[in-house]
Parts: sequence; structure tokens; C-alpha cells
Amino acid sequence: MKKLLFIIAIAITATTVNAQEFAKMDKSPMDRAYFPAGAPHRAFKKDAAEKMALEPQIRVTYSRPAKKGRDVFGGLLKFGEAWRIGANESTEILFVNDVNFGGKNIKAGRYSLIIIPTATEWTLKLNTGLDGWGNYGYDASKDIASITVPVAKSSKEIENLSIALYEASKNTVHLKIGWDKSIAEFPISIK
Repeated sequence: MKKLLFIIAIAITATTVNAQEFAKMDKSPMDRAYFPAGAPHRAFKKDAAEKMALEPQIRVTYSRPAKKGRDVFGGLLKFGEAWRIGANESTEILFVNDVNFGGKNIKAGRYSLIIIPTATEWTLKLNTGLDGWGNYGYDASKDIASITVPVAKSSKEIENLSIALYEASKNTVHLKIGWDKSIAEFPISIK
């Protein structure tokens, strides 16, 4: 009897384990951009000063949809409408220290990013709403700062949405966003 119960328990456990499957690979994988760019690899530095120089100051977490032959700006993404900058979850930015964003002093912390694109310029909004999915949870009343910049045309097509952070000048980091043939750069002043 004990042997039979043991065999039944094993069979039920094996069935339960097999029923739990892993999710399939997402079509728009999640990625991160850091300032400084080498921040994720700072542990490999032997010198303490080099490690300290690579301590992250800004981090952007986003999903990277592909163009797949689609007309992105003005087509897939309507001009004048809020866009989450990516796919899936809302794009988030982490400021490790206080910054100046769009002429406003912003406290260190996590924020979501929204863009309202037009044919000639993009407005990037910093929003306190977190952990959303797409634009569904976007609440404009939680916008705390914005920056509007001209959009530039890329000389080559950018298949997947891409974000980079780099130091444009002393204490000024540019958040560079590119997709399809459009690129925009938003200045952020580090305090």
C-alpha cells in the first residue's frame, strides 16, 4: 500500500511539474541603457577609482520592438499621441542622484517616460506613475517635467528601438532615442 501511494505521489508531482511551462521568448526583448555605459561591467575593474567612475548614475529599462517593415512614426505611432517608448511594460528611468530635467529639479528615484511625437519634434515627459503596461496606465496629471526637442533623420534605418545615454558635455547627459529613421536627444543635467 505504501509503495502504491508513493508511486501515485510521484506521478502527480511529475504531472504538475510538466504542466508548468516557461513563457516563450518575447518579440520585443527588454534591455537597459546606463550612464556611464560601462556601469554593468564595473565589477571587472581592479582599480577602486575605475570602479567608482563606473557607478551608475542613470538607468533606462525598456523593451525593443522591431520595425518589421512598418511605417513607424505617423503610422504605427500616431503623431500627437502619447507613446510609452517601446513595447510591453512602460519604459522607466532611474536617477541615482538628483537631476535637472526640462528646467526642473528632479529628486533621485524611478520615473516612467512617455513621448508625444510629431513629424518635427518629440516631447519627452517624466511621469511618477510606475509599473504600468503600455499607455494604458498613463495619467498625464502625474507628469512632473517635460523636454521638447527637434527630431533628426537617421542616415540608416534603425530596425529595433534603441536607447543610449552619453555625456554630451560636462554634467550633461543626453538620452538618445532612435527607431526607424528618427532620432531625438534629450539633455539631462546631473547635479
